Amino acid sequence: MRPLAVIGNVNVDLILGPAAPWPKAGTEIIVDHDELRVGGSAGNSALAWQALGIEFDIAANIGSDQFGRWLAEAFGQRSENWPVRPEKTTLSVGITHPDGERTFFTTTGHLPRFSLADVFAVIDGLRLRGGYALLCGAFLTDDLTREYDALFDWADSHEITVALDTGWPLDGWTEENCAATRAWLSRSGIALLNEVETTTLAGIADPIKAAHEIRSHMPEGAIIVVKRGPDGAIAIGPDGQLVSVEAPLVTVVDTIGAGDVFNAAFLAALASDEPLLSCLKAGTEVASRAISTLPRSYGGPTSVEEAVS
Repeated sequence: MRPLAVIGNVNVDLILGPAAPWPKAGTEIIVDHDELRVGGSAGNSALAWQALGIEFDIAANIGSDQFGRWLAEAFGQRSENWPVRPEKTTLSVGITHPDGERTFFTTTGHLPRFSLADVFAVIDGLRLRGGYALLCGAFLTDDLTREYDALFDWADSHEITVALDTGWPLDGWTEENCAATRAWLSRSGIALLNEVETTTLAGIADPIKAAHEIRSHMPEGAIIVVKRGPDGAIAIGPDGQLVSVEAPLVTVVDTIGAGDVFNAAFLAALASDEPLLSCLKAGTEVASRAISTLPRSYGGPTSVEEAVS
């Protein structure tokens, strides 16, 4: 199996819900469930890899409070070299709704101060050579994002393929944010986007045509994946051929981190040199299990193998 790493945003998620209708100001409601868990795109993907028994490294930083210590404890030895920032740890409160969607309230916290030096404190380029680095949270990790060119140079020098999932920009898909994302994708070997991101970046309403347009500006042999939620996923591989899978029909508990779990299972299969169709199947099946279980379950160490068989 090729080596794997994830680089990006790890924070605390407090999940409450479901809430409907949205309460009026000054009132209180009772919800059916709560869960305090590791969050952020990088954190969600790493949790999935950990549950699936996948070997990986994770580069992140934490705040200097009890939440930061709690995040580090969740990853044991993998977090030993995470830098500790003097800020409070970023906290997201996610309110779920009956349809499985959610609303987030997030503090700024430690994430903007995550830097390239923080990445190098954890990730050994020689150990990751020939593998995949999942890069997450571009619009939250301000210091690192300013150093993306140097990060891509480092990855290229070690023959590391960058799999990019930017996440959702706080100020929306402005032209500036779209232009920045296109520039990052031009240096990424893999794009892991949702349907709205794909059609917005390409300026094309049809997701398949949009995916072809984006891939045409990526490096030769690149892979673009479009995550379509309940409609499954599509991908265009190195040979330019389109593949697609349907998502299993499940009863949704909450969709928080669904795309991040997909990323983890997809890359685990890809790192095992599985065909692209099998990688899509692994991503959709593991993500579907995660969003339909409480407490969240990823299926265990054999789940990726079962999904691709």
